Amino acid sequence: MLTEYDLLILAKSNRVSAVKEQPWLTAQTGGLLQRYVSGGGGLLVLHSGTVGYRDIEDVRGLVGGVFHHHPEQCLVTVEPVQETEITRGVQAFTMQDEHYFMDMTDQSDVNIFMVTRSEYGEQTGGWTRTEGEGRVCVLTPGHNLAVWLHPGYQQLLRQALTWTASAPKGE
Repeated sequence: MLTEYDLLILAKSNRVSAVKEQPWLTAQTGGLLQRYVSGGGGLLVLHSGTVGYRDIEDVRGLVGGVFHHHPEQCLVTVEPVQETEITRGVQAFTMQDEHYFMDMTDQSDVNIFMVTRSEYGEQTGGWTRTEGEGRVCVLTPGHNLAVWLHPGYQQLLRQALTWTASAPKGE
């Protein structure tokens, strides 16, 4: 059924709900997700979509990194570090947010296009990678509604959606 879609968005941590903490995505379904992307699908991972997948090898490898922790909410600067199809026209901006600290799995196969900075340091805040015929894009900001409503973040989202959904599909 996944092959009917050009793009999937993962914006949910790996637990059923705040009350039911068991994982909703298992190693078996993680393998299905990896095969979907490898076969030409797109995966856009947003904020909490990086949380709770550390023990699912296929997902951790597919995404290229997993959430480690975040300090209390603070002012976070989102800053493109290179011009890409995703960052084109986006200027740095600062908002109150959760500053995600990530454990990157293997930076040799990721293209880091954005960092986030706060009083707690600098972190990778956005990256892309390819998997087989598919594309993966990750944006770590986005806990608060104000971030989602910021024109710079909306532009990042639009351009990330376009890039991620336009995998070559077996060409």
